[in-house]
Amino acid sequence: MSEERRVAEGDSRELYVLGMERLIGAVQELSMARDLAAVQRIVRTTARALCGADGATFVLRQNGYCYYADEDAISPLWKGHRFPLETCVSGWAMLNRKPAVITDIYKDPRVPHEAYRPTFVKSLAMVPIRTLDPVGAIGNYWAELHTPRDSELRLLQALADATAVAMENVQLYQELEARVQARTAELMAANEEIRNLSLTDELTGLRNRRGFFLFAEQARALAMRAGKQAAILFVDVDGLKDVNDRHGHEAGDTLLRNFAGVLIDTFRESDVVARVGGDEFCVFGAELNLNPDVLLARLDYNIARFNAEHPDLAPLSASAGVWRCPFGRDESLDSVIARADQAMYERKRARRRNGSASAS
Repeated sequence: MSEERRVAEGDSRELYVLGMERLIGAVQELSMARDLAAVQRIVRTTARALCGADGATFVLRQNGYCYYADEDAISPLWKGHRFPLETCVSGWAMLNRKPAVITDIYKDPRVPHEAYRPTFVKSLAMVPIRTLDPVGAIGNYWAELHTPRDSELRLLQALADATAVAMENVQLYQELEARVQARTAELMAANEEIRNLSLTDELTGLRNRRGFFLFAEQARALAMRAGKQAAILFVDVDGLKDVNDRHGHEAGDTLLRNFAGVLIDTFRESDVVARVGGDEFCVFGAELNLNPDVLLARLDYNIARFNAEHPDLAPLSASAGVWRCPFGRDESLDSVIARADQAMYERKRARRRNGSASAS
């Protein structure tokens, strides 16, 4: 064996070892890639380095087209362009499931010469990504006539095989991630539903006692910071026991639901409206600056309107009291509710006295 041949073979073995080192590094990087963009970045730079090429492309197979998704080259090639599978070399490699090595692109009928004339390309090598059912291709290009060695071609095909595995892993990872996100959203929705159920009165759909204190405390804190007045309305539904005794608890439940609807129509969405006991309701509202008599008159008006519109239903009646004041930091919500409750009982007693006086 001549000295020149020994040197050439030595150089070839050294290049192959360097190529294997690059390939192993790329495989490790590909194993950690979590999206297609990362795969493309790794492949385009590694493919070019493996064969000492002047350019490399990453091509995807999409609905009968070759999509040039990415590239690393000394000047622009076809990134972002699509060509029919049958009209370009990458398509040929995918359709035939084997590499295409072209030393002189202008002497090969597989090459669409018009697409190549604006580029630097004189020679190329194209390998399919997955030979069983190709999903893409990796191309290397040279600015001078060049025939890649068999060892370079094997390295390039090995990179393409590793790319196929990485793309499958990315798809699997993204599917799993989507499932995790969907499951997380379901759990969050379920937790929110459980939370709402724990804060909601099942019969009326209003806040329950626990929900009232939670949301009223939040609204109270906001009112205090803004220096705004607030008011609490405490309401007893009249005649619930009589309706239950005469017509049954289902009729009593209907009465409570109807009254809850009147409260919703009377107050704002920002007000905290709750059923805090069997026939007891409470409303908290910041900036309910109306005169208490005006506020109660509005409630009485809505009750009367409901009764007039629904003569076939058990008539609604209620006793209510209002306590309105700027909150002090040391004043508890319980104490304010107690004052509204007391105002309600005083108003109820006054109505009874007025009713007795009228009867006499």
